[in-house]
Amino acid sequence: MQRYLYRTLAMDRRRFLRLSGLAAGAITLPTPLLAEQLARDPYAPLPSLAPTRAPVRVTGRVHVDGRGVGGVRISDGVSVVRTRPDGRYTLLADPLQPFVMVSTPAGHEPARNPSGTMRFYAPLTTETEQRMDFALRRTADDARHALLVLADPQTRDARDMGLFHAESVPSVLETVAALGDVPMFGVTCGDIMFDDLTLYPEYERAVTRMGLPFYQVIGNHDLVFTERTSEASAATFEQHFGPTWYSFDRGAVHYVVLNDVFWHGAGYIGYVGDRQLAWLAADLATVEAGAPVVVLLHIPPLSTMSGRAGQGSPNVSQSVANREALYRVLEPYDAYLLSGHMHELEHVSDGGATHIVNGAVCGGWWSGPICYDGTPNGYTVVEVQDSALTWRYQATGKPAAHQMRVYPRGADPKAPDEIVANIWAWDPAWTVTWFEDGVPRGAMARRTGFDPLSMELHLGPDKPAVNSWVDPVPTSHLFYATPSVGAREVTVEATDRVGRVYRETMRVAP
Repeated sequence: MQRYLYRTLAMDRRRFLRLSGLAAGAITLPTPLLAEQLARDPYAPLPSLAPTRAPVRVTGRVHVDGRGVGGVRISDGVSVVRTRPDGRYTLLADPLQPFVMVSTPAGHEPARNPSGTMRFYAPLTTETEQRMDFALRRTADDARHALLVLADPQTRDARDMGLFHAESVPSVLETVAALGDVPMFGVTCGDIMFDDLTLYPEYERAVTRMGLPFYQVIGNHDLVFTERTSEASAATFEQHFGPTWYSFDRGAVHYVVLNDVFWHGAGYIGYVGDRQLAWLAADLATVEAGAPVVVLLHIPPLSTMSGRAGQGSPNVSQSVANREALYRVLEPYDAYLLSGHMHELEHVSDGGATHIVNGAVCGGWWSGPICYDGTPNGYTVVEVQDSALTWRYQATGKPAAHQMRVYPRGADPKAPDEIVANIWAWDPAWTVTWFEDGVPRGAMARRTGFDPLSMELHLGPDKPAVNSWVDPVPTSHLFYATPSVGAREVTVEATDRVGRVYRETMRVAP
């Protein structure tokens, strides 16, 4: 998997100083006293190896055109404080944390990097006293707003990046135009790259073209694989995009970005660390119970792919191993968990939260027009009005109404007499019915199976031509019906959770 190894020198000096502090602590331990203590009581707590540096005292001000903004969250990723009415704050920052960040309040936007990615952070240095001011921009009322969730662009080389620019960027521009003057922003939900992190500037150029403010989530292919620790592996991502966990508000919604990719030096698992969970609890303590909280992370807290494939319990590289701890922190809120990673589209209800595992921008790793499960390459469009969220999947290069693909009788060899419809954005709140020659025939039967187009494009040792290791996966959003022998035409009608109706009609006889 580690096709491209890229090591950056960014922030190396600061990381070296932090690690040097740890090493020095180990070297100067009173080893004879330690041996004596172990001989007396081998279960006694050991002396701490943590550095003895004092917290960094950070002061500053949050303002709009020189006017202070009160009540704004400021954090180092561990502690959370709020600005005083005049916009001033004091934060005792953890010296091991790389950044101090502002959690932008509703109706405001932080500074942007030249590419359009958000600049809501400032790097901590080794100085014990630091000043960090954050200038915000007041925006239009954002009680109504929209976000585009782009999971897994996953560009590996110039070819892939060319497809991203030629296909995905124009699709986003069309969606933005269709939404009109609604305030909106984008979130790239991890695996921005496919290991070659030297391509980040090309992604940033795409953000510039799309014209939206963009936030980023770190994915397992956004890491420096030559590093031995999870913290160090994020260095290049941090150089370009800042912290790997943070929060902000838009309208009535509190948004949280998490880093749930734990790199252990020889691979990764889905995991949210203790320090991050503690920060999340402190951050959410400022949010009213019952409010909508949207969490964006790369690895889904729960993927059902292992179960559908007959592999039993969730794979720790495909789900968050300690998701129950995450659920407990989110329990008081109306929580939505938006992820990617799986290159398929799935809706899950687990831990009291609504999960959307987003289809991939790159589909099956830029090998063709669809993901493993037949979902088209694309992204999710979330629209918010006050506290109400609605969403739909947007297939790249297709109209918004393109929400299913209907296959003729026998397209699934295991169901030779049945038609099959892949309704990729289906969740249990949808209804799916069918009509034969205009006559309603009732609900279609949902079963787990393989999308026929995915089988055609992906199954076989030489398929697809690009990335022949891409294979179909069983999906649970297939619907079946058996037309009568003399039927001429079949219509499939799907109604989503907010009443939007999608139809596809197919001839079944000459």
